[in-house]
Amino acid sequence: MTGAAASRSPEASIVWTDPVTGRQAFLVIDRLIRGLASGGLRMREGCTYEEVRRLAAAMSVKEALHHNPADRHIPMGGAKGGIDCDPLSDEAPGVLARFLSFIRSYLENNWATGDDLGTTTEAIEDVLDGLGIDGCIAPVMRVVDDPIAARKRFDEAFSVEVGGIGLAELVGGCGVAEAVLAALDKDGIPRNTATAVVQGFGSMGGATARFLHEAGVRVVGIADVHGTVANPDGLPVEDMLRDRLRHGLVNRERLRAGDVLLDRDDWLALQADVLVPAAASYAIHAQNESRISARYIVEAANLPVTADAEASLHKNGVLTIPDVVANSGTNAWWWWIVFGDVLPEAAPSFAKIRTSLRSLVTETLDLAAETGTTPREAAHRVAEARRETLALRPELS
Repeated sequence: MTGAAASRSPEASIVWTDPVTGRQAFLVIDRLIRGLASGGLRMREGCTYEEVRRLAAAMSVKEALHHNPADRHIPMGGAKGGIDCDPLSDEAPGVLARFLSFIRSYLENNWATGDDLGTTTEAIEDVLDGLGIDGCIAPVMRVVDDPIAARKRFDEAFSVEVGGIGLAELVGGCGVAEAVLAALDKDGIPRNTATAVVQGFGSMGGATARFLHEAGVRVVGIADVHGTVANPDGLPVEDMLRDRLRHGLVNRERLRAGDVLLDRDDWLALQADVLVPAAASYAIHAQNESRISARYIVEAANLPVTADAEASLHKNGVLTIPDVVANSGTNAWWWWIVFGDVLPEAAPSFAKIRTSLRSLVTETLDLAAETGTTPREAAHRVAEARRETLALRPELS
């Protein structure tokens, strides 16, 4: 994060304690544009205010990075919500409902939210429906040309399936995979010889693995909470997706003879061109980053690499394509659909995500090389330049 961004205070912060369970939850609105901010709601045991604050700031960057004057979509500010609770616990649904009820005025007027780690859009929208709020995108309806058509596009997009998986689950992985491919192409690494390891096999990790496999990249390792499955000749990604268990678990009963079972953190040390952390935050840190020999880390999860680990890796020639770039496709796609910049169909959705992410990754890596900074610092510079362009739009004057 640049110095200016790091010193900037959020526009609003809420720390809430559940009167029933004592669990805490947080809402941080980093900045508002036209009174609006965008960002998901996560739920995990150990979630903190500082984590949510950083994620909210990152959302402001993601929004700005995808500003295109040719699009109808005008980027919003960034926000994030977080609940310190195990999402699989019996108390989780009640905590979610009570927290959303407490902050309902933001959900009605300012904060357009959705799923993140440990939550689903369906669960959030069920609560909002009970509160009389017209879904996660309710605040945005006041700035679209035709709210009824916008809501119809959104609902249609979420009903589309590709290969038995919802389009809304695939768009993020499509963007991450395109970020990987753009980095490989920039380094002149042929796709049919390139290798990748994906940590996490849920919606983001699974989709990323699928798109990399389809592009000809050999996925040589996939990790879940129970361990790492590896094969230097490549894993059968489509078969593994078809056999995948609940909560993004690899079905180990269906593995092939040449597939090797390793410890959970051994994905870090596998020989590959690219590592894709697509599960939890802070997965790569000062105590384990020395195991990495990959050329690139492409962040599919939010905050998967700590700042000190990223700095150390950069000194050793390992480039981290940051989450604000690599996993920004999902957020951008939501608003392209709502504002009518892309049809609620798979082919145009994937095409726009690929074009946008490839351009963004190339611009970020070029600026990082030119200025001698990390890709994350370069991405923040790109975002600031986008904001300057955004500020000139007559709609915001």
